[in-house]
Amino acid sequence: MHDEAPGAKPSVAAYTAPSAGAALEPTTIERRPLGPHDVGIAIHYCGVCHSDVHQVHGDWGDGTFPMVPGHEIAGVVTEIGADVTRHAVGDRVGVGVIVGSCRDCGMCVQGLEQYCAKSVETYAAIDRYHGGEPTRGGYSTHIVTDEHFVLRIPDSLPLDQAAPLLCAGITTYSPLKHWDAGPGKKVAVLGLGGLGHLAVKIAHALGAEVTVLSRSERKKDDGLRLGADHFHATDDPATFDLLAGTFDLVVCTVSSRLDVDAYLSLLANGGTMVYLGITDEPLGVSVFSLLRGRTSLAGSQIGGMAETQEMLDFCAEHGIGADVEVIDATRINEAFDRVRHGDVRYRFVIDASTFES
Repeated sequence: MHDEAPGAKPSVAAYTAPSAGAALEPTTIERRPLGPHDVGIAIHYCGVCHSDVHQVHGDWGDGTFPMVPGHEIAGVVTEIGADVTRHAVGDRVGVGVIVGSCRDCGMCVQGLEQYCAKSVETYAAIDRYHGGEPTRGGYSTHIVTDEHFVLRIPDSLPLDQAAPLLCAGITTYSPLKHWDAGPGKKVAVLGLGGLGHLAVKIAHALGAEVTVLSRSERKKDDGLRLGADHFHATDDPATFDLLAGTFDLVVCTVSSRLDVDAYLSLLANGGTMVYLGITDEPLGVSVFSLLRGRTSLAGSQIGGMAETQEMLDFCAEHGIGADVEVIDATRINEAFDRVRHGDVRYRFVIDASTFES
């Protein structure tokens, strides 16, 4: 970071969307001065999440502009505040979806910071804990973050493959753990994209019997390579007859409108369908689909800090990283367009060194 005087706000290179729907462009932003509990991080890689695309295009209507996206951040610690105890200069670290929470409510005390009513997202939010300024994400060369929200990336995980774990990885790991995916459990992963490909890897490593449900068989070879035991095309109506009453857990990673009742019919008695993909369209569900087998329809978002660290350690132990296509900053807008059309296998990751090019 370029900091000319003690206490000054460091200026760093970044890519920003000046307004909703605008193309991202190179710029310079200021980071806050390092506080006593802060960690300064040189970003090496940042993943491109589908939510970045939604936020930049104003699909959810609550973003702040100009916007610097990015919440799948992997890099190296360059400086630490005087009271930092969790990290040291030179550590390999990551920052995910949130960079602040109240730390006192029932959710925070349970290690569920992601559900804190006063949590602060890594970008497109107002940082109530540091002067009320807008947060800016990882499409940048550097970031300053409270140590509590900085994760250790094990040495065996390549940083480019680790970056998407900070969102896509924990978003899938958390519900798989919560609903006890493991030996003896049948798990279906609906959709094989950025989230889905990691859900398959993680569910397989947990010991579950894994089935991929995708519209066609176009990605069948990939699904089986990633660790799925079975692959079925949902465009074939016979799939729903064949698999009726089969799964203990259906993990929905798609963000398009679905016939939810059809997928609920695939659950075994007491099974759960959990939504991870975000759609702003209402879900049409018949109560009879839930009564039929005491089934549940649920949602889940990322994980707390302790669980996210647990996920990173688990992925390192099992050799799990994201399948990535590394790009330079000049290709961000192209990548956004390809993400909107599902044209990536399976996560774009930006080389942060190119933000200054």
